[in-house]
Amino acid sequence: MNLVPKVATAEISDADLDAVSGGQAGAAVNAGLGVHAEAGALGVHVEAGNVGITGGLGASVSPEGLSVGGTLAVTQY
Repeated sequence: MNLVPKVATAEISDADLDAVSGGQAGAAVNAGLGVHAEAGALGVHVEAGNVGITGGLGASVSPEGLSVGGTLAVTQY
């Protein structure tokens, strides 16, 4: 007895796929903003269209002194 589920598949054109998956066509721009903060750290992530920008700053104090660091990353989806 074969217990593997059967799934029907169909071919779909690239144009049809873009229409149902969101694609890159059209003038609409989706934008988002995220902020993360905790003691000694702050991070921000911004997305607009197919570009994401992430930046962060952090600082800490120890008996040896002050340590400060930062990051910046840009991603194209």
